[in-house]
Amino acid sequence: MGKDSGNPIGEFLQARRRLVRPEDQGLAPGVRRRVPGLRREEVALLAGVSTDYYVRLEQGRERNPSAQVVEALARALDLDAEAAAHLHRLAGPAPRRRRAAARRERVGTGLLRMMEAWPDTPAVVLGRCLNVLAHNDLGRALFDGHTHSDDLVRLVFLDPDARAFYPEWDRIAASTVGALRASAGTDPDDPRLVEVVGELSLKSETFRRLWARHDIRGKTGGTKLFRHPLVGDLSLEYETLTVNEAPDQQLVVYRAAPGSPSAQALALLGSLTAAPRPDGGADSRPADTASARRRGTAG
Repeated sequence: MGKDSGNPIGEFLQARRRLVRPEDQGLAPGVRRRVPGLRREEVALLAGVSTDYYVRLEQGRERNPSAQVVEALARALDLDAEAAAHLHRLAGPAPRRRRAAARRERVGTGLLRMMEAWPDTPAVVLGRCLNVLAHNDLGRALFDGHTHSDDLVRLVFLDPDARAFYPEWDRIAASTVGALRASAGTDPDDPRLVEVVGELSLKSETFRRLWARHDIRGKTGGTKLFRHPLVGDLSLEYETLTVNEAPDQQLVVYRAAPGSPSAQALALLGSLTAAPRPDGGADSRPADTASARRRGTAG
């Protein structure tokens, strides 16, 4: 279960139809259902296509349905906007395959300098598989002290103190897998993705179950709760921004409400973890991950 097969659109359709209750689409629940969700013929009926055509889609014998058919399938499967957009991407032309080796991900010097200018604002740059490519000092301090501080997916599912660090762990786990699915897009053969999904599928039953759902949840913004080992509870708003010069990268910026207990705790965290400079001040240079320290790169 380390990676998906060569039929991404069929896998997605199968996974999503199993999550839809017949009664939610105006169909009788019926009896003797061997699996939950909709039957193939019911999806075909709701989408206005033949059962034979829909079966060919799931089996991978038909891979490029029209935009109209994709829209009909999205309605039949009750997909939200992100999942429907993902289905459209899967139905498009097959992407050019990547080379066998994982690509080197570089963080631009300008972005690193901009993060350095935010000493009171935690900021991290994430790669395609949600690995931390770079961070400023407060961003490092926010996630520091864990076995997998430089990899947010492994932190959530493999770190022994993940459930203590994330008080809303169930929600974080689901959103993390959805974000990894969204980031992976239509290229499930990316070597780094294959490695991450393979390891997590073997080591975490929860990850394996969530990955099989094919939920799509791109990182955008919201509020996230942390229970930091140094300063206690933090409620932080976050915004996720794409990086134009490197579309696979995401800049995530965190903020506490002014005057709140979280703002006070964040300020305390900054003072506790500030690195001393030779001149006696605090060093606010961004620190990259161990594999890319001071170079803004990750292999």
